[in-house]
Amino acid sequence: MQQTRFRLSPRHAFGACLSALAAALAVVSLPVIAADAAPTGTLKKIQDQHVVTIGYRDASIPFSYYDAQQKPIGYSIDIANLIIDRIKAQLKQGDLQVRLIPITSQNRISLLQNGTIDFECTSTTNNAARAQQVDFSNSFFDIGTRLLVRQNSGIHDFADLKGKTVVVGAGTTSEKSIRNMNVEKSMGMNIISAKDHSESFLMLSTGRAKAMMMDDALLAGERAKTSRPEDYAIVGTPQSFEAYGCMLRKNDAQLKALMDAAIADAERSGVATAIYKKWFMAPIPPKGINLNFPMSTRMQTLFAHPNDKPAS
Repeated sequence: MQQTRFRLSPRHAFGACLSALAAALAVVSLPVIAADAAPTGTLKKIQDQHVVTIGYRDASIPFSYYDAQQKPIGYSIDIANLIIDRIKAQLKQGDLQVRLIPITSQNRISLLQNGTIDFECTSTTNNAARAQQVDFSNSFFDIGTRLLVRQNSGIHDFADLKGKTVVVGAGTTSEKSIRNMNVEKSMGMNIISAKDHSESFLMLSTGRAKAMMMDDALLAGERAKTSRPEDYAIVGTPQSFEAYGCMLRKNDAQLKALMDAAIADAERSGVATAIYKKWFMAPIPPKGINLNFPMSTRMQTLFAHPNDKPAS
């Protein structure tokens, strides 16, 4: 178990300004909890223990991954930090300790439900099935599920996968989608379930799979970190549009209200747009890669009208 301050030192002056603005927003929008209402649920637990425990992913570039010092960084980490700032301000615990727990697609819900983590902001899709087990904050990202292939593969869309080997992350919405497609359209695909994004890309890059299915922003991250990004292409008609939200325990009204407010304020104020540009339109650690992934119209709409609804 890793225990440390979740807040990481900003890389440059822009990061310092962004942090200051986010911290100011955390105070300006208070209170979420009424003045006469004592903290309940997870906020009560955090207040009593003086520690908040966060789940993170170690290889979801650029959302949640390790820097050169093996510390979690990324777009989703910055979103989580906005929420942590809000919790500190709400509970008047400026020295609140932050504990970090690595999670995977397979265990993230169980670790939340059993109390190992208090919430997670990584790359988790808000959908109806998961909403039966957990609650989601306002969405902070909108994606489409597509394919990453080699430029010379001859694969341009999902119909071209017939009889081919496809790799997908275990426990993801993409895995369910591609398996349903294989059965419903009798495509005869060989579908491999990988433990994480890095293993998926390894199978693609070594020729063990002809295509990798995943969220388009994550595919852009995997492509960008290769030595020759130009050898790969993101292709295919999106099989779904999905919204990422932060997961929290079900029926925890106070924490959800706090998280929703932190995200909505950042999206409406321009803070979230600045965070997006930092991770998707500029060089990022540890190798200075640039994803060159412009904000979509769907994302712009989400930021103008924050909500916690699954994408449609």
